[in-house]
Amino acid sequence: MEGVSVRKIKKICVFCGANSGKDVAFVNAAFHLGEVLGKRKIDLVYGGGKLELMGCVSTAVAQHERQVLGIIPSAFTINNLVGETCGKEIKVATMQERLVMMMELSDAFIALPGGFGTLEELFQMISWAQLNIHNKPIGVLNINGFFNGLLSFVDHAVKQEFITPRARKILISATTADELVDKLQAFRFESDPALSKLKWSPSSSQKEKLDLTLRL
Repeated sequence: MEGVSVRKIKKICVFCGANSGKDVAFVNAAFHLGEVLGKRKIDLVYGGGKLELMGCVSTAVAQHERQVLGIIPSAFTINNLVGETCGKEIKVATMQERLVMMMELSDAFIALPGGFGTLEELFQMISWAQLNIHNKPIGVLNINGFFNGLLSFVDHAVKQEFITPRARKILISATTADELVDKLQAFRFESDPALSKLKWSPSSSQKEKLDLTLRL
């Protein structure tokens, strides 16, 4: 990364499945990602608990003596549904509150293989970046081609002019943890000139009116 300015990343939020998936490579990659974060002295923010891939990442980070923060809806803690969080835990009332807190407390985001919940979290962060709510890097760890179909679909949406080439750059991908973290650190956010005019102040009840076509 010689000659490239590096973004300072202290905390990465990881989205991933509460299952291990069919391929043992997913489990190995989750552990390895945790090890990479730990060795790079990067703390972890995640969805809490210790189920499958979520437990793999959090355990590996904790073993390297880095901070682990699980943000979990109170409903998931009933009857120990997702297991004990490896590190500090913050309980929230709703899924949306959980995602907002993840965004606020993290410097970057990584998605590992997962299901609908993982995809929802990933695309929520992408759409918020597009709307200039945040300017933090977002990437997928494409283990054994797991995200190939998703990336192809996104590129198809670009060709069909539902996603702009500028917005497409928001989603980063790599096949190894080290490569992905390097890309996140090198990421430079390109805000849409029109969308950058949006004001997301918590106190504002109205958003600035813009003469534009939103491609969401």
